[in-house]
Amino acid sequence: MKVALVGVTGYSGTVLYQLLCQHPAVDEINLYGHSEVNIHLSAVLPYLRTPTDPMIYALNVHKLMAENDCVFFATSAGVTAKLAGEFIAAKFPVIDLSGDMRLKDPAAYSKWYHKEPAAAADLAQATYGLAEFTPKLSSYVANPGCYATATLLGLAPLVQQKLIDVQTIIVDAKSGTTGAGKKLAPSTHFANADENFSVYKANKHQHIPEIVQQLQAWDHNVTALQFTTSLLPVARGIMSSIYAKVQPELTTQGAGTVNAKLTAAFKSTYADAPCVHLAGADLPTLRDVNYSNLDAIGWLYNPDTQVVTVISVIDNLLKGAAGQALQNFNQMFGYPETTAIPLQPALI
Repeated sequence: MKVALVGVTGYSGTVLYQLLCQHPAVDEINLYGHSEVNIHLSAVLPYLRTPTDPMIYALNVHKLMAENDCVFFATSAGVTAKLAGEFIAAKFPVIDLSGDMRLKDPAAYSKWYHKEPAAAADLAQATYGLAEFTPKLSSYVANPGCYATATLLGLAPLVQQKLIDVQTIIVDAKSGTTGAGKKLAPSTHFANADENFSVYKANKHQHIPEIVQQLQAWDHNVTALQFTTSLLPVARGIMSSIYAKVQPELTTQGAGTVNAKLTAAFKSTYADAPCVHLAGADLPTLRDVNYSNLDAIGWLYNPDTQVVTVISVIDNLLKGAAGQALQNFNQMFGYPETTAIPLQPALI
């Protein structure tokens, strides 16, 4: 199988390239870009030097479709919004790691991304590829954002089984510096990020409407989300700390009963999910998932406040980007879900 990758030089694109190199069904990987083109991959990423040392070619949509069976876009926001229509019209398989095709409302995209949206008709054709909850994919898959993945997987059992008051959800999410991409910014300079901890994009993060959109698909009573993002002084990893009050009828049933219902909800939801690890009251840490495609989820109930706390942790470059993209690729083409996907974290 011949696979195209647009945007190999970004963090997520590089990790995706490494995964594709290990996939038994991928015979050829063709690389395309916009600025760094007509050069060998090793010229941009020396540590990926191989005997073949592939070229990065300028993107030509028609040539790409003629020479490949599928394409991954690991590009910044604003690129695929302009290109999606051609791929959708041709029913050519696309897995898009950018945020351009995640939101169904063009006005919402303009508001949160501050860029020109894709056509509404094209947005309607894209599937939001939250891998554990997307049994059928269209030919165009919008890969979820990293914060959205961790938060939605942590909330899904509670919202779907109506165990919490969805108007009380508060999310405090933290990310390593690779979540900001390679573009230089003062906040991610070593001197500013090291031994520091800071809030950024308070109430303005572009993953907020994506999370709300999916929550509303599970429960129409969701109207908004209190969501704060912070920058951790680490390279990779996301921890989404989620808080919500349980439904009033549960507060009279005792902590043991509530905890049992919470546990049953998580176990039934993820019974057949190889990329989700349920930690229960043993709340997970970033080291439980880093360098793997796992989402580790733990939860606790506080009977004094009637609040359930959920901790959901992922590696932002794998489960939050490249790894989930490969899950969607495997599903799209009928390969076993975990083919070429790392499931063991690297603890040291």
